[in-house]
Amino acid sequence: MGSLPPADFTFSNGTEPQSVDPAKATGAPEGRILDAIFEGLYRKLPDPDDPYKMKPMPGMAISHDVSEDKRIYTFHMRPGAKWTNGEPVTAYDWTFSWMRFLHPESASQYAYQLWYIKNAKRYTTGDVKVGDRVEVELTDRPNPAQLFPHGTIVSGVVTMIDEKTVITETKKEDGEQAAEKKDEEKTYKFYHVDCVPDVAGEPDWNGGVTKQIFYIKNTPDELVAEYGNAKSAHHVLLHFSEVGIKAPDEMTLVVELDYPTPYFLDLAAFYPMHAVNRTCIETYGYPDWTKPENIVTSGPYKIQTRRIRDRIRLVKNPDYYNTDEVKLDVIDVMAIQSDTTQLNMFMSGQLDWATTVPSTVIPELEEIDNKKQEEPRYKGLRKDLLLKPMLATYFYRVNTKRPPLDNPKVRQALDLAINKQEIVDHVTRAGQVPANSLVPPGLPDYTGPEAPGYDPERARQLLAEAGFPDGKGMRKIQILYNTLESHRAIAEVIQQQWKSNLHIDVELRNVEWGVYLSTVHEMDYDVARAGWIGDYPDPNTFLDMFVTDGENNETGWSDKQYDDLILAAIKEPDVDKRRQMLYDAEKILNEERPILPIYYNVSLNMVRPYVKNFYPNLQDLHPLQILEIDKELRENIREWEDLK
Repeated sequence: MGSLPPADFTFSNGTEPQSVDPAKATGAPEGRILDAIFEGLYRKLPDPDDPYKMKPMPGMAISHDVSEDKRIYTFHMRPGAKWTNGEPVTAYDWTFSWMRFLHPESASQYAYQLWYIKNAKRYTTGDVKVGDRVEVELTDRPNPAQLFPHGTIVSGVVTMIDEKTVITETKKEDGEQAAEKKDEEKTYKFYHVDCVPDVAGEPDWNGGVTKQIFYIKNTPDELVAEYGNAKSAHHVLLHFSEVGIKAPDEMTLVVELDYPTPYFLDLAAFYPMHAVNRTCIETYGYPDWTKPENIVTSGPYKIQTRRIRDRIRLVKNPDYYNTDEVKLDVIDVMAIQSDTTQLNMFMSGQLDWATTVPSTVIPELEEIDNKKQEEPRYKGLRKDLLLKPMLATYFYRVNTKRPPLDNPKVRQALDLAINKQEIVDHVTRAGQVPANSLVPPGLPDYTGPEAPGYDPERARQLLAEAGFPDGKGMRKIQILYNTLESHRAIAEVIQQQWKSNLHIDVELRNVEWGVYLSTVHEMDYDVARAGWIGDYPDPNTFLDMFVTDGENNETGWSDKQYDDLILAAIKEPDVDKRRQMLYDAEKILNEERPILPIYYNVSLNMVRPYVKNFYPNLQDLHPLQILEIDKELRENIREWEDLK
């Protein structure tokens, strides 16, 4: 590809982004890029009244109305907005994108964030009942491996559902007891549907019906044979017209929620909910549509080039509606996993913004900043090192499906044997606060329940009650973490603490970001490091992760009372009652310990003083399109540093 001319602004983004598809992305490295190349209905920007707070501001929607009962949002689209292929951005882009996002085949980990919308959860989970209007996708896609373009869609009403259960005998291994042998059961469904005609691309629900039976592909032939002319289908789903996402015209999007959701506008500004271009996706398919030479975007920047394990180069999008206010023409987003490398590149002038630095040097960096402030030439300039409280918790997930971690007493023992104060004092060293609960402080009108802190004696007692006195009989536990020096350092301290306090053996496993994500999602781990930044300023953004089978649960833990409390809180309009429900849910989480909270995080950024409009905030969001370089100051600082 050859060398590239210098960018106007260069920052480290941590690990290589897993995907630049909003429906597939799950982390901060992806979010920074997606917020630059796509535009949501609304966009998180600094509050004009307090730039250190983020506020949803008009994006591809210029305004919205909310019904009196707070359940119906009507978004008014921005006239003249365009995709980079020249197509207009319309409300239909959201009906398509949110349908794709919610579709079960997309397997979006954040799909549950739109389940506040009427019937959205039923669409994602394939919950179909007799009497429902459904859409049946036949197995005639142009490319069977691609969700789009769809195969033929048949619409109709379900009149009956037959369920057939097949029992497969499992082969007994040598030495296996008969009582341990388990047979596998799988249920297959046959849907009896009164199909309606299609008129101009829309179902005519009042038209004449044709009776048909459908089954999901890969159903055993012997079952299919019982139904004669039944047809194979990729999916039988609740008809998307039943979901509360409607575009009465290209300039209007109407969203109907099940219950009032005070943070829905924050969700409309969240990067997984950004619209994607249908033409692009149907032309190239996933993942090819995300390649720089194919991708069609709508945000202030577009991808010019991508070098794996090196950088993504962003260039200003001339077709962006607000392009005149975008100050940086070229941005390099560097994939740098090493904290030390980030610091070295920042100190040598290769980076304008480092998203983290080694914790071991934070006191030294603070001292350097303080000395700079004493020099006349730096007077009035912002410090390089910015440390601020953050709506984020660093914790460990526990695989509750693996013995002995399926025992709450073992999990409690592991938690109580961690000296979290030692970690924040001697490892992270940036002002982090030891955490005994999941929800961090700083949220308005919510304080979580207190939980016991470091208590190695009680930890040993619980481990003995679980059947492992003094750690005897306890198998080796593995801690999984993704490549980052700070993750390794924390894991090494916890490894030593568990060894000395509980007398158990612990091994560490380090993997790359993409492998880490898939390994945790497949639950191929014992204990795995994790972190969560609040998607919106409400305790629910932390607590609803751990409902049964939640996409971001990834612990295998399930508790009906917890699930009921989270669901009740979603429905509860009374603020005080809702707060108590969330409090009670978090109390259960503390007692069951499917996660081990370690500390409440701080945002840690190294930013050159000549970078304007960089405001530390609770969610550590820094929109690239508002950043600006004071060129004169930059040259002066470089001259001063060269003289030194």
